[in-house]
Amino acid sequence: MTNFTTRLLSAVAAGQNIDELFCKELESAVNELLKTELTVFLDYEKYDPIGYNSGNSRNGYYSRSLKTKYGEIQAQIPRDRNGEFNQQTVSPYKRQTSDLETTVLQLYSKGITTAEIADLIEKMYGHAYTPATISNMTRLVQENVRQFHERPLNKRYAVIFCDATYLNVRRDSVSKEALHILLGITPEGYKEIISFRLYPSESSENYREMLRDIKDRGVEEVLLFVSDGLRGLTESCLSVFPKAYYQPCWVHIQRNVLRLVRAKDKAEIAAQLREVYQSSTVENAQLLLEKFINDVSQKYPKVTALLERTEYLFTFLRFPKSIQRSIYSTNIVEGYNKQLKKQTKRKEQFPNEDSLERFVCDHMIQYNLRFSNRIHKGFNLVQAELNEMFDFQYRKD
Repeated sequence: MTNFTTRLLSAVAAGQNIDELFCKELESAVNELLKTELTVFLDYEKYDPIGYNSGNSRNGYYSRSLKTKYGEIQAQIPRDRNGEFNQQTVSPYKRQTSDLETTVLQLYSKGITTAEIADLIEKMYGHAYTPATISNMTRLVQENVRQFHERPLNKRYAVIFCDATYLNVRRDSVSKEALHILLGITPEGYKEIISFRLYPSESSENYREMLRDIKDRGVEEVLLFVSDGLRGLTESCLSVFPKAYYQPCWVHIQRNVLRLVRAKDKAEIAAQLREVYQSSTVENAQLLLEKFINDVSQKYPKVTALLERTEYLFTFLRFPKSIQRSIYSTNIVEGYNKQLKKQTKRKEQFPNEDSLERFVCDHMIQYNLRFSNRIHKGFNLVQAELNEMFDFQYRKD
């Protein structure tokens, strides 16, 4: 049972005002979404050192009252210092959702089971709905999951990020399972969650299966895959899309390097390594990498071994400069995973796989809608160059 369900049942049993509880939940959700929107717009988390050199930053909030079915809420609208941020969250919450069916659908999309909803409806409204009746009402939500997994996809993706995050789900017992996610950016610069699948653990074979599926659904050409360096994933990506490039995440590479060095040397080595992957050309990066390896090889041979066995280190430098910062790491998909995990923190566990899929799918549909007409930073400058890369990479032999 979810934390929200537990609080709701407790409130009903105590004779408390249910609308007040819903109002607090809604206010919290709206403000969390607003903060997430600004984070995505700025492209860095709060307190992230990257923000110091980004050219823009957070600049406080202003309050706005919104009337909802459950009462008035206070939305804290965030601002950026350059005045360029336009949030999209508030307007959907202006609608009145007063009918019972809408309430049921909202609860169901959040992963609450039909039995729990039936119990809640009886306590809230004074009459009973059987789980079977609730199931009939919620077929539309379940249909959304099927349609998401079967929808046709774009022919071309400039980049696809591969990553997994772990969520609690009950089968016979509760355990963390790996939600595999493919997040793509089209040549025009639009971000999209392409696919997701739940597996007991993360593996390259799982991604291979997902990539075959998206190929069957219309994806023909991918320029670049970016991942955290999971063993075997390079081969999985290139076996399905053999003409694509591959880039391991430099944030993970640096993290793995620093894990192998003494605390007193971490700052110096991190700075040296940053200089390597922030080079302007592949040739310069390779020269700096050779110098770095020579400097550390005697003291830290394991660092040398790690770097020498890692392939495709500087693929991102072959791409236009304005998008290199977006494709040298998995930060984009990991940023999305953080948003998703924040939402799932309200749940103690998912009672079954279907419940998890409904929740995740609803979150991903909203994400895709939010970015369906927003070009990711830098991509508006390079559409012609990317299309030339596609034409060169996928030209007929």
